[in-house]
Amino acid sequence: MVFSSNIFLFAFLPIFLALYYLTPFRFRSALILVFSYLFYAWWRPDFLWLLIGVSVGSYAFALAIERAEEPARFRILSVGVTLNLLALGYFKYANFGVESLNAALVAIGLKPLEFAHVLLPIGLSFYIFHAISYLVDIYRREAPPAKNLIDFSAFIALFPHLVAGPVLRYNLLAEQFRAREHSWTRFANGTLIFMVGFCKKVLIADSVAPLADAAFAVSNPAFADAWLGTLAYTIQLFFDFSGYTDMAIGLALMIGFVFPQNFDDPYTSKSITEFWRRWHMSLSSWLREYLYIALGGNRYGRGRTYLNLFLTMLLGGLWHGANWTFIIWGAWHGGILALERLWKEKHPKPLLPGWVAVVWTMLLVMIGWVLFRAENITAAGRMFAGMLGANGMGLSSSMSWQVTPDRVGVLALGIALVYAMPWLRRHNGGPLKWLLIPLFAWAVLTLSAQAFTPFLYFQF
Repeated sequence: MVFSSNIFLFAFLPIFLALYYLTPFRFRSALILVFSYLFYAWWRPDFLWLLIGVSVGSYAFALAIERAEEPARFRILSVGVTLNLLALGYFKYANFGVESLNAALVAIGLKPLEFAHVLLPIGLSFYIFHAISYLVDIYRREAPPAKNLIDFSAFIALFPHLVAGPVLRYNLLAEQFRAREHSWTRFANGTLIFMVGFCKKVLIADSVAPLADAAFAVSNPAFADAWLGTLAYTIQLFFDFSGYTDMAIGLALMIGFVFPQNFDDPYTSKSITEFWRRWHMSLSSWLREYLYIALGGNRYGRGRTYLNLFLTMLLGGLWHGANWTFIIWGAWHGGILALERLWKEKHPKPLLPGWVAVVWTMLLVMIGWVLFRAENITAAGRMFAGMLGANGMGLSSSMSWQVTPDRVGVLALGIALVYAMPWLRRHNGGPLKWLLIPLFAWAVLTLSAQAFTPFLYFQF
């Protein structure tokens, strides 16, 4: 089940909210858990056992950590984290590992291994990260263990953030499971945020998606194909993922939970370092807290700091998907982060004027998005060749029929909104706030008329 579907909007959500507010507070975690499991099982009921297993196992390990003394506490933590990573590794990376090994075996003339394809459970990366952060927080004594299994399982399975984030730390929500505010103001604000996210997804992201899909499907894209497709994907990804995040934050607020911000106008950043402080902020924070610091952070000299930055982003790229394109994408950003830190240490003043720095940063980001979107390295190489004009300059025949006035108009609108958002927030939405309800109604009608389009981050 997804937020942008009629079954969610007109059945699941109203039934859940009605029952939630009719249920006494002490039973609401159980109700959240039941509906979250229903939400998850709507896709594949057989993978619900994995979600339950991760929840029960992590809860038990946390209790063991809390009761033990050092060095046993660290050993228990290590086992718990390792088991979670093994589950992630098997379901997410087994296919990639065997395919890479088979390619190497074939290259040297050996017979490839037979291996049954492993299906990736939706949202696995997110709830595994939640479980790991919980164990580490308990080990560091940054939060007490959940008072019961129901509360902890509800935290892991909480349907607003279950399948595509934001990535939440348990210590940020622990107190909210014990007590949280429920008010008409909070519910109304949550509804508005949800509506904004829904419009982002349906009216903008889904409208420009055909341009991106068509460009990346061209066998030899021309200059215009490649740049138009890359620009369309840049807008699609932002409005798709930030739209999902808005919906998640809004849904959580409707039932009293306050989620942290996940996007802060990332396409206005003046460096890649700033970009990663503004894009998918919950993941950036998680990687910094649980990976970069664990690798040593900046405690062992400059060289080690640069290496840790690079490795953190490399592993962050691998987290996004079992594909060499994601690994190279992570290395691309990791390398730039290390270079920017090196440059700043030697030259504290900015190298480029403000608007030039924004354009330069967006160019680097868009080059990275080509790797992020391409099916494989060969496809990415074709797009890069097109961006350099290797296959001509104009639109190809296979692309031109997809370039319709309405799609180009929505793309232009998306670009304008990206850079107008800071102003709109300062002015409480500006004139757009009066259009939100009709825009939401239009988005619902559009959703009913179009084909199903899943959120991009569901694949991670």
